[in-house]
Amino acid sequence: MAKHAVPMNAVDFYFDFVSPYPWLASHQLGELRECTAVKFCFVPVLFAALLDHHSNLGPAEIPAKRRYTFQDTQRWAVHLGWEFKGPPAHPFNPLKPLRVTSAIESDDLREALAVRLLDAAWSEGKDITSDSVIYEVADSLGLDGQELLGKAHTVEIKERLHLQTERAIRAGVFGVPSFVVNGEIFWGNDRLHLLKEYLEGRLPTDRAKVEEMLSRPRAADRSTKQIE
Repeated sequence: MAKHAVPMNAVDFYFDFVSPYPWLASHQLGELRECTAVKFCFVPVLFAALLDHHSNLGPAEIPAKRRYTFQDTQRWAVHLGWEFKGPPAHPFNPLKPLRVTSAIESDDLREALAVRLLDAAWSEGKDITSDSVIYEVADSLGLDGQELLGKAHTVEIKERLHLQTERAIRAGVFGVPSFVVNGEIFWGNDRLHLLKEYLEGRLPTDRAKVEEMLSRPRAADRSTKQIE
């Protein structure tokens, strides 16, 4: 297959702490960084707002899917050799840690804090909605946790998180984690191998084919009568 040119710009990594899958993805980026010249930009978004926009239910709102999510995460953790404890309550309100990470201007420091908070929640079983946990994690990285929490309560940072979420929606993002590069979306930690191939120029998307398929008429819509 012929290679296509992929500009080596940033890949936007849209995440929310409430999902375990950004945690799984955040520790699997090393190979992509080694094989490509790409830079990942961690972008906090509110998953609940994505769900509302697309009229979806979250995994935690569907009992069978909630159970499966924890089973699946446990399997992934065993597969990768990681400790998996999970947060003390789930779902939880992720607004505070999302705003705290949004308050960091540096891409590298924002990523470092995001990864450590994801670890705190999903690997260490801590409550990352707690001020004391946020202080502890931020301070361990040489950041001022108290200052970041103060910024998280400002109108500016609240609006920043809102705009980041709106940006994700405009890009077509509907779930987390989502990786967006050159208008292409790769959803889920289990799509990283496809993202790698794309970044290496070995996985072009036939956009014309996709659009042609989307233009085809709908022959049926979901109805309970279909099973009668």
